[in-house]
Amino acid sequence: SKLKEYKEKLRICGKRNSYSKTDTDATFMRMKEDAMLNGQLKPAYNLQHGVDSEYVTWLDIYPNPTDTLTLIPFLKDMEKYMPFKYKNIVADAGYESEENYVFIENNGQVGYIKPQNYELSKTRNYKNDISRRENMDYDPETDSYTCRNGKKLSAVSEKRERSSSGYQRRVTIYECKSCRNCPYKKECIKGNNCKTRLKDRNKKLYVSRKMEEKRSACLERITGEFGTQLRMNRSIQAEGSFANVKEDMNFRRYLYRGKENVLAQSTLLAIGFDINKLHHKIMSGRTGTHLFELKKAS
Repeated sequence: SKLKEYKEKLRICGKRNSYSKTDTDATFMRMKEDAMLNGQLKPAYNLQHGVDSEYVTWLDIYPNPTDTLTLIPFLKDMEKYMPFKYKNIVADAGYESEENYVFIENNGQVGYIKPQNYELSKTRNYKNDISRRENMDYDPETDSYTCRNGKKLSAVSEKRERSSSGYQRRVTIYECKSCRNCPYKKECIKGNNCKTRLKDRNKKLYVSRKMEEKRSACLERITGEFGTQLRMNRSIQAEGSFANVKEDMNFRRYLYRGKENVLAQSTLLAIGFDINKLHHKIMSGRTGTHLFELKKAS
């Protein structure tokens, strides 16, 4: 009887790492409601909004707490029911992955996704960190990196990595032949700084060339004038839809249990939000506007 019970629990949990006994469709996620900012774990759903011209045009809920695995099923589900396909896909850093980049490109769309290291890369500590490959010179002809000490890190092997969704990516391993007696070794090789172990270690880099290419191309797009405008509008419109529902409509907790009921309640809230948004746009004479303009430098 216990074996059957455990098997049933594993079946309910599926690929998740937890579920609630009172609502088996809900997964435990870290909430931002704790006054001590410790991040309380509570049963929840990951609600996703697709926003266009300040209106919620599509939504869905997911059991996984992170956003990385929600983008592809969200776009696929949207295309099933909509008579058109959006050309530009704008998302924040939580959606960045090689799999998402490749899917958007193969789907005939253009991605405007902020890299996960975008904000960090602008800090002084990041720019002065000699251990990062971003701060090393890369030579595409020899396929090698050059470290601060002038030594080459050449490609020595490759390995395959599989994500939780089943996507496989190829990772190239770069290694320096010898880091012995390097004056920058402690700064360059992070982790275990025990002298006896650090002495024999060589610097290694694990790089997905495809991910680097996609991220570089996307970074160029999002830093252009149009990309900057899209990112600004994502912050205003997409984040604004959640802020409106939570603060203005005072919705903090689902009243029903089960994915089907939660999705229905989310849809009703979105309809109410869109009607309210339409009213405000009519009253302010902004119907027909899609994007907020960037402020011009005086």
